[in-house]
Amino acid sequence: MRRVAIFWMRWLAQPLSWWRAVTRHDRLEAEMEAELENHLESLIADFVRAGDSPAAARRRARIALGSQAVHKDGMRASLGLRLWDDLGADLRYAARRLHRSPGFTAVAAVSLALAIGANTTIFSVAKRLLLDRLDVPQAEQLRLFHWEGDKHVAVNNMWGAIDPAIPGGMGGTSFTYPGYEQMRRDNHVLEELFAFKSLTRMNATIDGTAQIVRGELVSGNYFDQLRVRPILGRAILPSDDVEGAAPVALLSAAFWQRAYGNSPAVVGRVIKVNMVPVTVIGVTPRGFTGTESVQAAPDLFFPLSAQPAVAPQGKGGSLLGHASVELWWLNVMGRVKPGVSEAQAQAGLNVSLAAAVLATHKMDAGDTLPRLMLTDGSRGLFLAKQEYEKPIVVLTAVVALVLLLACANIASLLLARSAARHREVSVRLALGAGRWRILRQTLTESLLLSALGGALGLSMAFFGRNLIPALLSHPWEQSLFETSFDWKIFGFTALVTLATGLVFGIAPAWAATRVEVNPSLKEAAQTSTRRRKGLSGRAIVAFQMMLSTVLVCGAFLFVRTLSNLSRIDPGFRSDNLLLFAIRQPQSRYPAPLDLALHSRIEERLRAVPGVDAVTLSEVAYLSDEMENANFLPEGEKLDPNREQSAPNNSVGAGFFATMGIPIVAGREFNAHDTATSHKVAVISQSLANKAFPGVNPVGRHFLAHWHPREGKPGDWIEVVGVSADTRYWSLKQDPVGMFYEPYTQTSNLDYGATYEIRTRLRPDSLAPALRRAVQAIDPDLPLMDLRTQREQMDAAMQQERIFAVLTSGFGVLALALACVGIYGVMAYSVASRTNEIGIRLALGALPRRVLGMVLREATWISLGGIAVGLVAALLLARLVRSMLYGLQPADPVSLIAGAGLLMAVGLAASWLPARRAASVQPMEALRHE
Repeated sequence: MRRVAIFWMRWLAQPLSWWRAVTRHDRLEAEMEAELENHLESLIADFVRAGDSPAAARRRARIALGSQAVHKDGMRASLGLRLWDDLGADLRYAARRLHRSPGFTAVAAVSLALAIGANTTIFSVAKRLLLDRLDVPQAEQLRLFHWEGDKHVAVNNMWGAIDPAIPGGMGGTSFTYPGYEQMRRDNHVLEELFAFKSLTRMNATIDGTAQIVRGELVSGNYFDQLRVRPILGRAILPSDDVEGAAPVALLSAAFWQRAYGNSPAVVGRVIKVNMVPVTVIGVTPRGFTGTESVQAAPDLFFPLSAQPAVAPQGKGGSLLGHASVELWWLNVMGRVKPGVSEAQAQAGLNVSLAAAVLATHKMDAGDTLPRLMLTDGSRGLFLAKQEYEKPIVVLTAVVALVLLLACANIASLLLARSAARHREVSVRLALGAGRWRILRQTLTESLLLSALGGALGLSMAFFGRNLIPALLSHPWEQSLFETSFDWKIFGFTALVTLATGLVFGIAPAWAATRVEVNPSLKEAAQTSTRRRKGLSGRAIVAFQMMLSTVLVCGAFLFVRTLSNLSRIDPGFRSDNLLLFAIRQPQSRYPAPLDLALHSRIEERLRAVPGVDAVTLSEVAYLSDEMENANFLPEGEKLDPNREQSAPNNSVGAGFFATMGIPIVAGREFNAHDTATSHKVAVISQSLANKAFPGVNPVGRHFLAHWHPREGKPGDWIEVVGVSADTRYWSLKQDPVGMFYEPYTQTSNLDYGATYEIRTRLRPDSLAPALRRAVQAIDPDLPLMDLRTQREQMDAAMQQERIFAVLTSGFGVLALALACVGIYGVMAYSVASRTNEIGIRLALGALPRRVLGMVLREATWISLGGIAVGLVAALLLARLVRSMLYGLQPADPVSLIAGAGLLMAVGLAASWLPARRAASVQPMEALRHE
């Protein structure tokens, strides 16, 4: 035991001694000086006792002791400080060299900073969107319930996102309330199940001010199972989630700060949500975003029992119990239980789900049961993956190419610098320096340069961390998505910086150790040696041109995509058109009171000064939303094997005139189209050609809105007009065949309506009057998403605009790096061939021939890189085919423009070195060496 203790003491003593020596340098020096002085005094005393005089004894003692510097080096080496000392010397030498070349240092550091900053920014966004987990304890234990089925699955009514990744079928994460109750009762394989549902945006009145809030319904055990405790007040409890309980809510920390300034007196306050009084009972912790996503938290959390009051839906407004047994709307989660496999848990709960479906659904012949799947719930519903995964992957690849391009650029410059140091390196090798020492010193310079670029890049990424979230926001809606810097971001930047220094530094460092001492010390051999070494620099520049070609051609593809989208005619006038939405709560305005409300608002808005025309629609154009209804022209029979439906929209009188959509036959809606008149519709030209080919559709009829399961036979509707085709939900989608109905003849507008106002006034000058007009009818109704139609169209092109902006910026950076790279290599080539050029000129060569010789060399380098780059661009462009519009991956305009631009940049960058070569004076050149 004692031997073991001694062993560990000795094992720990050495690193402790090394640490004390490093951190207490002055004390170590003083101790070494004192020890050497003691040795010296001891030797002097010995020599004096031997009969020497004090002066002679001191002289003999100094000779016997030897150099104090050698002894100090030995003592420092015994402590393991030799490598530390050498590293410090290398760093000081590298810093002096970089300081002596401020131009090179600035270009290299800024190039690296831009590349590393871009990579850090994209990584921070990717981390927030795709990698971060919910801020709850043991988030990795959470499992999200997901179902899958074929095209005959017995899921006919769903409120939630459909999983598009199920080939030949469908899937989702929404469940019926009875299904959730059945699985919760039968569950013995997971911890207690809990449920939630995002309510997106709601009307709220706080201190007399109407505003828009985002809500989330949660089960009574939600916070307990997530192990989240409020920072103020209490959590929602099972006793709050019972029928008849008074509505309560928790505020998110961000909303608490925004609405109440972090006042602790908020607990117990009563606010109105969709006109319903709700008592505030607490505030959630900072960083907690609920379970829908990681990016942003809802403003309010309500118990599920509050759904009929704050968010009424379906028959009687309630989705709980057996009120809406066939509506799949509720998201379900649970924690894994120790000792139970996921396969076992999935199988047991799948039986419960099947039993619930069979007990509550009307199963038709051929209907199939959904299959339950347990998926990772640590990132919530993780809807960001569907929307952002591919764009993030593409942007990551782009910035990786930019970083590789910056590394190649600096490697070519460092190669030129290392070639200029051949004589210095040869002298050091001749004096006994080892090649490993030369390699380490050269790599140290590269790593110091990359550290400088990494520090600048991290600073740029920090200050620009919200650039992409800002690009993802809309002018009418504040972005709730923010990126944060944490140790993972710093670790990523440090790793990229280290890898960058090694990538661009390894080639120059290796070249420096391959120097042949004897030939390099002979002046006559300089020219030929440098020309051979210059081949590696030319290869790197060709590689730069290849990478630049890929980036520039990609930028042209995305810019042309944005240009194609911006030139699309949507089929209506988008100028001088102001939009906003009114979402009335069903608790105060159940059907048909909602129709009467919108009719009153429409009339009040017409009287506002500056309003030229007013109309409304259930769905706004180009908003990524649409309505679809079954559609059966007269004379056609029902066929369950055919898709007999069409997009539709409920609109107000004068809709087509206000929107500037031509009526090509018949009429549009007017004030005589009321709830008591016969039902009418306007159909688009495409639908008219499809449903009534070869005949005049005006006066014809079609059947719509039949729902046999709900006992609705449908409505026969007369076509009174034909409109020109328009694009409906997306600019990328071709004009669709659709039909329009007057909203006064629909059963309800339970999701509200979007108002379209034609005006010549500025939106900010007209908005206050519009708000006053609506508040005069109901002060608890806020105007939602006030924007122009142009802004709505810009939002429809948001992803394309982001890619055009970012890839254009990266393309410009690629051009600049390519320019610097080819200029550096050609300038070095000209400088190293000064003797040769002087001899050519002395023998009668014309300056223009020397000029052409240098330009030809640059041209061949550029052409080689561009040719390979075009092939790579063609292959990589196929991967982003779905992100392009109006052009193919092999778009000749983009490829030719990119290649031509790079060729021009290559020639421009080599023009100055070529001119310098042509202006060489022969006599000066011959004396150059």
